[in-house]
Amino acid sequence: MQRRDFLKNLGVGAAGAVILPSVSFAADAPKPKGSNALPYKDALNAVTGGKTPEVSDKVSLKVPEIAENGAVVPVTVEVESPMTDSDYVKAIHVFAAKNANSRCIDVYLSPANGKAMLATRIKLGETQEVVAVAELSNGKFLMASQSVKVTIGGCG
Repeated sequence: MQRRDFLKNLGVGAAGAVILPSVSFAADAPKPKGSNALPYKDALNAVTGGKTPEVSDKVSLKVPEIAENGAVVPVTVEVESPMTDSDYVKAIHVFAAKNANSRCIDVYLSPANGKAMLATRIKLGETQEVVAVAELSNGKFLMASQSVKVTIGGCG
């Protein structure tokens, strides 16, 4: 055996001894359900900065009471706002409280939008609450929620 071959093999063996234990530890670590798993309370705190949103009839949330297919649940959110430069809706956030990643959509608005409205489709893995949170330009958060019964789950 030549000295170069010996040193090359020694280097490969040392690298394997360092890398393999860390790979096995990573394989044993518990993995969250889904790569973007974020529970509802954590997602809500991330959006509101820890503030508690108040339930308001200014936020209109329209979702079906029974969703036959949880993969495509229609959601419409409208917020009563003058949408002026000093008083407008900055963002509308939609959450699915029991999904692994509860944060469904975030839409950012400006006074140029003219109307604070969002219409989309979301996935629901099971029967749960759908929550809409409106972030106002004055720093307040308003919310509305509705329960949706899912007959066929869309997330699994």
